[in-house]
Amino acid sequence: MSKLTTGSFSIEDLESVQITINNIVGAAKEAAEKAQKEVGPMGPTPLASMAAYRNDWNLLLLNRYEPVLTPMCDQCCYCTYGPCDLSGNKRGACGIDMAGQTGREFFLRVITGTACHAAHGRHLLEHVIDVFGEDYPINLGESNVLTPNVTICTGYSPKTLGECRAPMEYVEEELTQLLATIHAGQESAEIDYDSKALFSGSLDHVGMEISDIAQISAYDFPKADPEAPLIEIGMGSIDKSKPLIVAIGHNVAGVTYIMDYMEDNNLTDKMEIAGLCCTAFDMSRYKEADRRLPYAKIVGSLAKELKVIRSGMPDVIVVDEQCVRGDVLSESQKLKIPVIASNEKIMMGLPDRSDADVDSIVEEIKSGAIPGCVMLDYEKLGELVPKIAEVMAPIRDAEGITAIPTDEEFKAYIDKCAKCGECLLACPEELDIPEAFEYATKGSYEYLEALHDICIGCRRCEQVCKKEIPILNVLEKAAQKSISEEKGWVRAGRGQASDAEIRKEGLNLVMGTTPGIIAIIGCPNYPSGTKDVYLIAEEFLKRNYLLAVSGCSAMDIGMYKDEDGKTLYERYPGTFAGGGLLNTGSCVSNAHISGAAEKVAGIFAQRNLAGNLAEIADYTLNRVGACGLAWGAYSQKAASIGTGCNIYGIPAVLGPHSSKYRRALIAKNYDESKWKVFDGRDGSEMNIPPAPEFLLTTAETWQEALPMMAKACIRPSDNNMGRSIKLTHWMELSKKYLGVEPDDWWKFVRNEADLPLAKREELLKRLESEHGWEIDWKRKKIISGPKIKFDVSAQPTNLKRLCKEA
Repeated sequence: MSKLTTGSFSIEDLESVQITINNIVGAAKEAAEKAQKEVGPMGPTPLASMAAYRNDWNLLLLNRYEPVLTPMCDQCCYCTYGPCDLSGNKRGACGIDMAGQTGREFFLRVITGTACHAAHGRHLLEHVIDVFGEDYPINLGESNVLTPNVTICTGYSPKTLGECRAPMEYVEEELTQLLATIHAGQESAEIDYDSKALFSGSLDHVGMEISDIAQISAYDFPKADPEAPLIEIGMGSIDKSKPLIVAIGHNVAGVTYIMDYMEDNNLTDKMEIAGLCCTAFDMSRYKEADRRLPYAKIVGSLAKELKVIRSGMPDVIVVDEQCVRGDVLSESQKLKIPVIASNEKIMMGLPDRSDADVDSIVEEIKSGAIPGCVMLDYEKLGELVPKIAEVMAPIRDAEGITAIPTDEEFKAYIDKCAKCGECLLACPEELDIPEAFEYATKGSYEYLEALHDICIGCRRCEQVCKKEIPILNVLEKAAQKSISEEKGWVRAGRGQASDAEIRKEGLNLVMGTTPGIIAIIGCPNYPSGTKDVYLIAEEFLKRNYLLAVSGCSAMDIGMYKDEDGKTLYERYPGTFAGGGLLNTGSCVSNAHISGAAEKVAGIFAQRNLAGNLAEIADYTLNRVGACGLAWGAYSQKAASIGTGCNIYGIPAVLGPHSSKYRRALIAKNYDESKWKVFDGRDGSEMNIPPAPEFLLTTAETWQEALPMMAKACIRPSDNNMGRSIKLTHWMELSKKYLGVEPDDWWKFVRNEADLPLAKREELLKRLESEHGWEIDWKRKKIISGPKIKFDVSAQPTNLKRLCKEA
């Protein structure tokens, strides 16, 4: 790369003179274009703009999966013309209607989530380039297809950290264009906001992919490793006799310096370091790929933040970015816990001491002159945080600082409760706190204790309590025994699925003999406690589904054990195969889950990935059985991750709180005109089953979600054995958890070989008696009835351009 020189110069006559100034951006694009040439043939949409997928793919999806809008109110309060009443068919002063405003609201959430991951990726990428250099190679293990999302959306196939700059610049440029459409007087059509949301979702998976491949390569995280080490998780795993550092957030860059300092100064056995949210996953991956002696621990998910602070356990808290509670500083100040902000996205109003001497900062904090500081110099951060922990631990221990009530205070709070019910009304989980307090007055504390697992730690109950009872603290006091025993195991993030795993498992996924990929991702905003995701995961694993997990849900799955005391991570292998439980890692590793489906198309089916989103998405929609679950979806990032899956034809089920996202994508399974595709062999039209029948929807209970997800894994390309296996699981799960068999199972039967083997004769009788199908009982074969014909060589596609001429 040419270097810029400083100074001044003049040219007397600029006529016919061309001046070219190269810079980092130009050099990055030049390097990426060079790498692009190595990819091979280019698809129709490299470096796609927001309109690139609109006609050829997005509107096709949205025609089948019609947006269902769930506005939260009848008003628009977006600009100074408002508020405007949009009820009925009214339009606002700017001309927008309720559908357009609701589409804009959802779209805003998606681009916010996309921006969050992209900004994380940019920060991390520039940092590791600064430390390791532009030419540092990308190494993800046994993989040649390193960046499926990047390659599909941009056409680039970066091989070094420096070559990742160009696709990141692409994401940032398109995000700016997308953000502009939010402005008053811009887009007003709901359908086009939905198309733009899908496009933003694709960008989100690019940003996430760059984030994770940068840190996996630079920090030597496990690389496509099915045997990544097990990490201790839970508040009970912390040794309370040692100083405790707690890191909260999603960007591990600064924490690596803290861990380096601890190792260099022999502090790893003298103090504890643990994390909350995705920083926890990534710090447990740091330097463990070859050593397998993890000492960083995981306290838990976002729902544990306030609970951990009020426990008084941390001696210093380090925050970086994303999913950090807005009251971390105010809550920590009450308990003399210093807070160090290590990222400019969250500075909390703290004084910036990045240029100060470390020892002087320690003295300021020790004396109470400042409650913490901003420290953007990572070298100093690495030294500062352990020194603060060493100094503050004995001071805080001597005072016995905690927000957990004493036995006397606990009883006083219980007696103080007026049972007014305000807390119940304020609780997003609708926990019956008054009833639990009522039982507690009679000496039965198990009801309060039971609320600990269900409570998401939002503190809304406390803010409405007229008696000013610290309800969260009371719940935690009642659960002290279970909290002290709260220990589990979670497998460290393994990274992406290797090319070899994709080759081996691709056929099973396309034919349906592995029933499907179930991806459990997202936040801990569960409707009835953390055990739900464990039960869902266990049920699918028992049925040989391939289970991919990440983020807070992956943590919570590791908190429960069977009768032998083993977690799911100990019971099931971490391989990309049926019956495998692979934790890809932190939130940004979700790109590897979508990437696995894309790699099935690229590696197993030999489809061209480069600049070819519609074809790859068409392949996954028709052939790769996969369904995501964001049971505790909370953040804008969850909306963008799910929408990024949707554009690739991967459906997602969300928990009941997610109706607040204001939108679902649900098809009319009874409208036969929606369920026709082309046969790629000759372009003829062929009927397909109504599957998947949604791209984005919510379920009220985990029992309802199970059969819904099993059904969503059915694909037109299933062979007979695969369809039989998928129908078996769907029908059994519906009967087991909902008490009834699905009433539309027959729509998915093409011939008798599709029927579940154990119930084949019974189902043939029902097809004859209930639906009028003609059965040859001597041969037990279906003669007539099915509207869908089975042809193993058929090539279902939604894209006419992929068809050969007859």
